[in-house]
Amino acid sequence: MSIRIGILTSGGDCPGLNAAIRGVARAAYQALDAEIVGIRAGYRGLIDGDYQIMQQSQFSGLLTMGGTILGTSRTPFANMRVVEEDNVDKVYAMKMNYKAMKLDCLVTLGGNGTHKTANLLRQEGLNVIGLPKTIDNDIFGTDFTFGFHTAVGIATDVIDRIHTTAASHDRCMIVEIMGNKAGWLTLYAGMAGGADVILLPEIPYQIEKIAKVISDRAKLNKHFTIIAAAEGAMSVEEAGMKRKEREAARAQREFRNVSQHIAANLESLIGVECRSVIPGHMQRGGSPCAYDRVLSTQFGVHAAELIREGRFGLTVALRNGVITENKLEDVAGVPKPVDPDDQIVRAARRINISFGD
Repeated sequence: MSIRIGILTSGGDCPGLNAAIRGVARAAYQALDAEIVGIRAGYRGLIDGDYQIMQQSQFSGLLTMGGTILGTSRTPFANMRVVEEDNVDKVYAMKMNYKAMKLDCLVTLGGNGTHKTANLLRQEGLNVIGLPKTIDNDIFGTDFTFGFHTAVGIATDVIDRIHTTAASHDRCMIVEIMGNKAGWLTLYAGMAGGADVILLPEIPYQIEKIAKVISDRAKLNKHFTIIAAAEGAMSVEEAGMKRKEREAARAQREFRNVSQHIAANLESLIGVECRSVIPGHMQRGGSPCAYDRVLSTQFGVHAAELIREGRFGLTVALRNGVITENKLEDVAGVPKPVDPDDQIVRAARRINISFGD
């Protein structure tokens, strides 16, 4: 069976992308008379017709490599049907280039926005299979996305290292962790790193409650505090605002970053020395951990199996330890926030970790 498979990576990069690409390609070469077309820079490459025919040798040495050999970019889903100044009908261009590349199917590796566009292409009649990647772990229908566990390890290492300087200087240290809408990364890293306070977008905080944690620890002769704060963490007051109101309010304050804003408020409220640390894009860089190498490979192999079976319009998933799949239409655009009653949140509360609420 001869088949031509297009592969693209879209959205933010993360560890495990190359391992997943390798998994798709090696399994496809093994099971099918496959030809792999690598599409450059995500959906932008599909729109522009920027691609190359891959050689089998190009998939060697990828398992441990971070980033993506295909390059990536962000092409917002909201703009996909908007004809902008370049006068390009993006959806039409993608369909025409799919045909020009003589593709039998397209494999898209990405997060929520990638999945929404993949579902749009499915609706337009293309054969599409998705692979869920994101360090935020916020794709509905899968227990974990690849890239998440590696990022947890990096963020945990940052918190571990902050402990020593915080204890040495009797400081409150706030580590700002990626996650604008979902706090999974902060929750896991905060638990693993022994944070005293974990602040998530899903659980609005009160600055007075955080201050009380610091004061109570000082009474127990614990003169330092570690706070793990998601970049999307918000106060109770902010949570009561509409999104545009919240963005406008944040634009007016002295510090836009949540960690710096909280640090300044705590210093003025109780006089404690408080510093913020923002590891930023380090959390999505470098080589994937062993778990993500295995998960990425399994996801890639399952995608190749779906192609062999002629089953499209799906995205690969991990549920209850089993590699399976979901319909793109059931997953695309569906959020997966942290449940405030999640068992990990309950466990954290039972060991006296505060969520600022």
